[in-house]
Amino acid sequence: MQRTLLLAKIHNCTLTDANLNYVGSISIDKKLMEAAGILPYEQVQVVNKSNGERLITYAIEAPGESGAIELNGAAARLGAPGDRLIIMTYGQFTPEEVTTYSPRVVLVDEQNRLLEVRRYEELHTFSLV
Repeated sequence: MQRTLLLAKIHNCTLTDANLNYVGSISIDKKLMEAAGILPYEQVQVVNKSNGERLITYAIEAPGESGAIELNGAAARLGAPGDRLIIMTYGQFTPEEVTTYSPRVVLVDEQNRLLEVRRYEELHTFSLV
């Protein structure tokens, strides 16, 4: 059996644009994607802290160090520039992998500049029985 757990997240980033006429997805500063380990076209869940909206889409790279976080296509209707977001990815883990894995958390400032990359604690002390 596999379990779905948080793989990585970019926490409390600022939405910089919402482009309704783009073909879909969320554009994320390449440096932030690399820090979080998010691949281009990887599925992401986006939580808008400002209005409570949640959506699933895929990530595409924006220029590195641009600070860009942009909702595109239909998703653009779910946020406005200045909204605070959490962008998360999830992974499938075997019971053995669960005990040695810890999610990556990317913290940014108000201009989406990288502040810190943290790891949550491993689940090795958690009983799966």
